[in-house]
Amino acid sequence: MDWSAIFLTLRLASVVCITELIIGTPIAAWLSFTRWRWKFFAESIVALPLVLPPTVLGFYVLVALGSNSPIGRFCESLTGHRLPFQGLVVASVIASMPFAVQPMAAAFSQVDRNLINASSILGASRFRTFVRVVVPLSINGVVTGFVLSFAHTLGEFGVVLMVGGNIPGVTRTVAIAIYDHVQSFDYVGANRMAMLLMAFSFVTLSITYFFNRRIWTVSPIQR
Repeated sequence: MDWSAIFLTLRLASVVCITELIIGTPIAAWLSFTRWRWKFFAESIVALPLVLPPTVLGFYVLVALGSNSPIGRFCESLTGHRLPFQGLVVASVIASMPFAVQPMAAAFSQVDRNLINASSILGASRFRTFVRVVVPLSINGVVTGFVLSFAHTLGEFGVVLMVGGNIPGVTRTVAIAIYDHVQSFDYVGANRMAMLLMAFSFVTLSITYFFNRRIWTVSPIQR
């Protein structure tokens, strides 16, 4: 079992999903409440990673953060070396953005506007209303976005390979380790890692869906 790859994957997924909460929550709130007529352009940008090949996304992140780019040269001047793990974080955050933003935006948009208006009438600011009213009523969507971004990052392959390559202990995640085992015809090792990843993802999603389930009750028709 490649424990370094496992720990690196868990670390990457944790950083990504926390970053998604910090960045994705304001984006989801804006998409839910804005009345901008061209909002669909922003929605398309957020959802773009769902249809783009990971190699395309990884290529542009690599170009933007590489040593030949202004951002890459600036980071190297500050740290003295390249930032492979940070590049993985940036690429993974972009790739997981729709998985985090869309569930939260859907949950925010379902909050009763009368409650939001009542909070404003009582003198609460927009931020306080969002924190005290919108978020508690949308907690299922927030948790779903958090977990989906975490689970998606666990299995990310194309973006990780394009941006970080295959550096053991630095950019070699579980998905890359499985690929290496297959390339070396070590199907036993590949199966061991794949089963671990599949079991962990399944348990994570099952727990999330369990706590987010809805109990539907059908009442008799009253005449």
